[in-house]
Amino acid sequence: MYFMLFFKQKLAIFIIAVAISMSPVFAFADALGDQCAVISESTTGCPNMSSADCKILLQKCADYYDQQSAQLAQDLTKTSAQKNTLQGAISKLKNKIKGLEADINQGKIMVNDLNLQISDTQTSINKTSADIQDSQNQVATILRSVYEEDQKSSFVILLEGNLSDFFGNLAYLDGLNSKVSELLDNTKNLKLYLQGQQIKMSNNVSQLQKTIALQTLQKQQNEQNQQQQNQYLQLTEAQYQQQLKDKQALEEKATKIKSMLFQVAGVAQVPTFGQALDVAKAVSNIVSIRPAFLLAIISQESALGKNVGKCLLTDSTTGVGKRISNGAVVTNLLSPTKQLPPYLKIVASIGRDPYNSILSCPIGKGYDGGSMGPAQFIPSTWALFIDRLKTLLGQTADPWAIKDSFTASALYLSDLGASKQTTATESDAAYHYNGSGNMARVYSRTVMTRATCIQNFIDNSTMSTECQNLIF
Repeated sequence: MYFMLFFKQKLAIFIIAVAISMSPVFAFADALGDQCAVISESTTGCPNMSSADCKILLQKCADYYDQQSAQLAQDLTKTSAQKNTLQGAISKLKNKIKGLEADINQGKIMVNDLNLQISDTQTSINKTSADIQDSQNQVATILRSVYEEDQKSSFVILLEGNLSDFFGNLAYLDGLNSKVSELLDNTKNLKLYLQGQQIKMSNNVSQLQKTIALQTLQKQQNEQNQQQQNQYLQLTEAQYQQQLKDKQALEEKATKIKSMLFQVAGVAQVPTFGQALDVAKAVSNIVSIRPAFLLAIISQESALGKNVGKCLLTDSTTGVGKRISNGAVVTNLLSPTKQLPPYLKIVASIGRDPYNSILSCPIGKGYDGGSMGPAQFIPSTWALFIDRLKTLLGQTADPWAIKDSFTASALYLSDLGASKQTTATESDAAYHYNGSGNMARVYSRTVMTRATCIQNFIDNSTMSTECQNLIF
């Protein structure tokens, strides 16, 4: 009967499991996971798919891996908590074992000490017994002497000497007998006392030995428990390490998917607002930045790539340039010591003509120009991000390329604290992005206003006339 009930329960669980695995939701998740895994290992992206369909699928895969990674992060947190709990339990058991070891050792010392006392007491008892025997022998001798004196006749007593000596001897023997008898009683009492103490000490030894035996058993039980907890901890640690590996593998796949997503976000040299928003979203997948905030910065800097400068370099030695509109000489286009060397290195690395790459003109006397592309980085600042950009993009970044410049701006803003994606950190990042002082504060406020407009459009697909005038 029990076997049939057990079999039915197992069968029911199996049927439920099969039903769940065959449900559309799980089947979809498995199908998407398999599809994403294939794409993440592919070198050709999305074969036999249009760019639009590929972009949709890649976004689904990016979201899928983010969800899986988030779930694994929760699992890691739980496993870490289990590890801490087990480590705490093991630590407590170790302390208990140490305490029991100390008690056991102390008990053994006390047993040894009592055994020594018992041995000394037995020696004293033996000596007392010998003293009792000596006293008993003395009493017997005295009593024989008294008896012999009592048996003498008057005639013998008179012949031996003075009568008073006879009675004096009797008195002496009687007093001696009394003293020896008293000593004998005291010795017997001493023996009884010593024997009582010996019994007490033996009882204490017996009780201590029982306590030691119990403590030894408790110690063994705690050691077994500790061994079991250590085994659990090893299993938990193995599970934790496997979860870390799984999470790392997911993140690697997610990075590759997001890189593909970034690559298919093709835009023209001057993007539309929709294209720029797509690029900002793609960049946010590889750099922790809010798309609306990133787009607000690019909008503030170059009107989304429309206004990237109006000057060209004319002298690669002095950094002198000219205005494109009228050819007027611009003496402070690129600082010959700070900006010109990194600028020449940048354009050489991407194969651009240094004399035909548009740069921003100086905004007044005492200021240098030379800012490049939609993000408007000066050459020395762009140089700080070259290696990181190459790692993310898989190629040398171009300051005038939309995707490259957006990514550089995202990295810089993230380094300035915008990755926390709070109003305070973004406002502070915008302030430092522009420099410092009153102009930077005005710049920061304007950027945050633009970010609010763009975020509202992302959330509600609408934009007020005021926002349109500000951004477009």
